[in-house]
Amino acid sequence: MDSPRTPLHLFKGFGVELEYMIVHRQTLQVQPITDKLIYDEVGEYLSDVEFGDIAWSNELVLHVVELKTQGPVKTLEHLHHNFQEHVRKINDMLEKHNAMLLPTGAHPLMNPYTDTKLWPHEHNAVYEAYNRIFDCRGHGWANLQSTHLNLPFYNDKEFEKLHAAIRVLLPIMPALSASTPILDGKVTGLADSRLEVYRHNQEKIPAITGKVVPEAVFTKEAYEQQILQQMYQQVAPYDPEGTLQEEFLNSRGAIARFERNTIEIRLLDIQESPVADLAILQAVVAVLQALVSGRWVKLQELKEWHEDRLAAILLQVIEKGQEAVLRDHEYVSLFGYNCEEDCTAGELWKHLVQEVMALEEQPEIENALNVIISRGNLSKRILEAINHEPSENQIRQVYHQLAVCLQHGGLFLPKEPC
Repeated sequence: MDSPRTPLHLFKGFGVELEYMIVHRQTLQVQPITDKLIYDEVGEYLSDVEFGDIAWSNELVLHVVELKTQGPVKTLEHLHHNFQEHVRKINDMLEKHNAMLLPTGAHPLMNPYTDTKLWPHEHNAVYEAYNRIFDCRGHGWANLQSTHLNLPFYNDKEFEKLHAAIRVLLPIMPALSASTPILDGKVTGLADSRLEVYRHNQEKIPAITGKVVPEAVFTKEAYEQQILQQMYQQVAPYDPEGTLQEEFLNSRGAIARFERNTIEIRLLDIQESPVADLAILQAVVAVLQALVSGRWVKLQELKEWHEDRLAAILLQVIEKGQEAVLRDHEYVSLFGYNCEEDCTAGELWKHLVQEVMALEEQPEIENALNVIISRGNLSKRILEAINHEPSENQIRQVYHQLAVCLQHGGLFLPKEPC
């Protein structure tokens, strides 16, 4: 959803972005050849290649390619088929380089300090500015693949509703999407290791990421004053050319893009295949629609939640995923779920999916959500497939299976083929 256009009303359009690593087919060593992939397709080193429904684009580092909807789409239903088609096309093209796409939000064996190469072509000035300020050779820059969801708002009134709803749902989104239990060849003990490094990688300038959960601001003017201007002022001494004085600098888990009247949710780890990503996105959208409509509580109650209180819940979910125990009963009640004792994030999501989703006409999405809810997020399923202290060889075997899932559009279940 990049180009200027007439603003859309709430939930009348969706922009989806999926990021994948390019790795060696046998060793899984990262392959910095996204520019070669794009050149093979169009004969130029471009930042974007458009195919009508889906576009490919580069990212900060040369080993990541992003697939995204070309402008907003009217529905998320069946969209996974479009992405899956492009996954297969790219894998076919990478075969001559003995390379392939690898899913999950972080490479389990990558050494970002030796394996990172920045994109050297179009729009390189932005990447060089980031590298100069933060040194992008770290997991939080070079090894974090995510799924982004762009949701439109028409005016301040709609922004208020959407931002309020997204803020309160953010803390439990990783319970569904966590896919990063391993970094540096070791089990980290966290369900979402990508988010843990993400929230720390710009601590040099605290205003950029904040608490990951955005502050309680609900108009464009307030957002610009309390979030964007604070961020621009803090980065200015490190960015004399003003290269980064743009909305994209904002690294919260959801960021307002007033230049295109959307809020971009950036919190989600990418999954083993597009069907799993789109299942999670449909669940997120269905709950947001319910929150915006006032199904369980009034808008004013959503707006009153401070980011510190929400961030505390997010930290629990980053660590424990669906097993995170939600002891804040007022938070749980925002979603119409009255558990007499403490409940887990997984139990809350099970309630929400049953409450707001009707998937009879989308059996693949329904199956994917059932797997995530009943068998656990991808992090949990990866851990089921390995030892507590896995060898590099065992890790490679499991992630080879994940690459097969991506190619086939399947779901990862330990000891079962995709």
